[in-house]
Amino acid sequence: MIFLASGASGTGKSTVRELLAPRLGATFEAVELADLAPTDAVSMRWRQETAEIAAARAAELRPLGRHLLLSGDPVAPAELVAAPSAVRAGGIAACLLDADARAQTTRLTGRGEDPALLEAHLGFARWMREHAADPLPRLDVLTGDPAPGARWDRVARLVERDAWRVTVVDTSGRSPGEVADAVEGWITAAGVDERLVMHPSDEPGSTA
Repeated sequence: MIFLASGASGTGKSTVRELLAPRLGATFEAVELADLAPTDAVSMRWRQETAEIAAARAAELRPLGRHLLLSGDPVAPAELVAAPSAVRAGGIAACLLDADARAQTTRLTGRGEDPALLEAHLGFARWMREHAADPLPRLDVLTGDPAPGARWDRVARLVERDAWRVTVVDTSGRSPGEVADAVEGWITAAGVDERLVMHPSDEPGSTA
């Protein structure tokens, strides 16, 4: 299946992937979007198109008994659910890495982030929290310039079936190793507990 560890900037996505990749071993392929489609012009359209590449890759790995860990980019879970190939990937387990405003600001400032952009990062973190709880109220944030073929109707169906599942891991006050341990625990749990996994579906007659 696809394991998505996402979050706003400064929540630890790339660090988690780097720490977990050697632990997870050969049954996992751990990537970020740039590994699948390098670009100098990051945009929402590119992110969604590359999320589709990730979903297609997970579908390729599935008959080999392997999983895909996607972590390092602020991919909203709905973007992966809407990716056309997501229905072939064997399920989506989504985890939001979150941090309180103080921790996120400290991390971003420490790595030299432009102070003028801090409020935008904090605002996106708030949106990601809302999205993790319920993706429908502000889904329009993702659909302004969507990737071709994106199936946003799947998101509504998951919510209607009470099958929208995003696990939140608070990284505030935790070391990178502690966050990696928490995410590894979530991966282990999702591997055996279907209640942590989303299964997007396309019903006959539904529209993209």
